[in-house]
Amino acid sequence: MARIGGIDLPKNKRGVIGLTYIFGIGRSTAQMILNNNSIDESIKVQDWNDDQLAAIRTSVNEIKIEGQLRSEIQLNVKRLMDIGCVRGMRHRSGLPLRGQRTKNNSRTRKGRRKTVANKKKVTK
Repeated sequence: MARIGGIDLPKNKRGVIGLTYIFGIGRSTAQMILNNNSIDESIKVQDWNDDQLAAIRTSVNEIKIEGQLRSEIQLNVKRLMDIGCVRGMRHRSGLPLRGQRTKNNSRTRKGRRKTVANKKKVTK
């Protein structure tokens, strides 16, 4: 089993797909890493030899991945909240921040709706 950046890559997947299991590496970055090291994208992770694995590890070490990337993203959000810009205020209140409407949708950010039933007024 290949272990890169503290992540166990699935051995029965193609190389391009296997690299995307690392946080911070998508399809295009995985393709770039494999092309720079002249490794075929269709080779499965279990078929990589030690030289190919070492070359991929050195390429991945140059990119911000996993914990380092997560902490940078978290610091960026905290900076937005500290300076009090619109995006920071919407982060703080848990609302969508890229201009989406919130009247009907945005359940992902706002959470599940809690319906409160109205009591009927008693007429005398």
